[in-house]
Amino acid sequence: MGAIKQHLIDPEICIRCNTCEATCPIGAITHDDNNYVVDASICKACMDCIAPCPTGSIDNWRQVDQPYSTSEQFSWTELPPAAAGTETIDAFEDEAAALLAEAHSRTGGHAKAPASAAKPRINLHNRGNPAVATVTGNFRITAADAQSDVRHIILDFGATPFPVLEGQSIGITPPGVDARGRPQAMRLYSVASPRDGERPNTNNLALTVKRVAEKQPDGSVFHGVASNYICDLQRGDQVAVAGPFGATFLMPDDPTADILMVCTGTGAAPFRGFTERRRRIAHRGPGRLWLFFGARTPQELPYFGPLQKVPKALLEQELVFSRLTRQPREYVQHRMAKRGAELAELLRRPATHVFLCGLKGLEAGVDETFAAIGRDAGFDWPALRDAMRAEGRFHAETY
Repeated sequence: MGAIKQHLIDPEICIRCNTCEATCPIGAITHDDNNYVVDASICKACMDCIAPCPTGSIDNWRQVDQPYSTSEQFSWTELPPAAAGTETIDAFEDEAAALLAEAHSRTGGHAKAPASAAKPRINLHNRGNPAVATVTGNFRITAADAQSDVRHIILDFGATPFPVLEGQSIGITPPGVDARGRPQAMRLYSVASPRDGERPNTNNLALTVKRVAEKQPDGSVFHGVASNYICDLQRGDQVAVAGPFGATFLMPDDPTADILMVCTGTGAAPFRGFTERRRRIAHRGPGRLWLFFGARTPQELPYFGPLQKVPKALLEQELVFSRLTRQPREYVQHRMAKRGAELAELLRRPATHVFLCGLKGLEAGVDETFAAIGRDAGFDWPALRDAMRAEGRFHAETY
């Protein structure tokens, strides 16, 4: 057999979200309890799985004489080194970009980065070669009496370059091992800062992290390993960071673009980055931000206080609460419906971008609301949504 380019998944970066397997149109991707893998005998390098992957772990290639079997891949904890004299992903970046563009034009179904977005840097650091950041801040951003303990964590990278763009994520692996004695899995967190740091020209970034402590049916409480590790970090602690990750959920740089942001809870993290970026470059153009942000109560809405200080000329915001005393429950899609005429006009503009981020149920409710707005305004929302996605103007990141 002659040399072939084999598609592989990096087990150090993969978060086992199943997106790649669900996306693959020919069943070339499968998994066991350890890894997600690509069967070289089935894979046609169609690239359909590349864009939806939230970490970039799917975008790895090796030039090999004998393909790695799925059994071999299931046993890996990291990618094997490339053989001397063979090419790795770096040599295929241009080809991969071309194939990916072709896949987008063929399917129209996967997210693309906004045309004006800056080129992201991805996968600069992994679990084996992390960037070490120092915690310089840990602030609770929900009220002290709120059920949700959400934290604003600031990580400083010192002299280590760690370039990020608004909308990207980083990976953090909690210390220790899981119940099976294996290293803890890496978790992804959206960057909540603009690209030039919490303050302009600082080499740091912020995260928005909710402490997970959920009561189980048997009365016990499940404590999220990663969320509690991060929420308990103290100033001066050091954290191993992988990434950055994400090449599509990116803020457009076009200063004329209007950006509609819809989120719940910690889904606000990337939109804080968007807002701070626009605040710093507002003088460059007339583009506006729209935010529909849902929570149970004002006390449980992250960044509620700071949001009150953002000028309306920069950010048109609707803060929506579902558990206010003696008031009917309201969710973001209800408030969007009330402003349907304005949103219809916004959606018709060719420079409008839509971003959704939050719990999985958000996407369906918002989609139904957009469809109703479209019916009232005389346009076909599913067709417009697909066109916006193909143009890099519609993005949904739900979990």
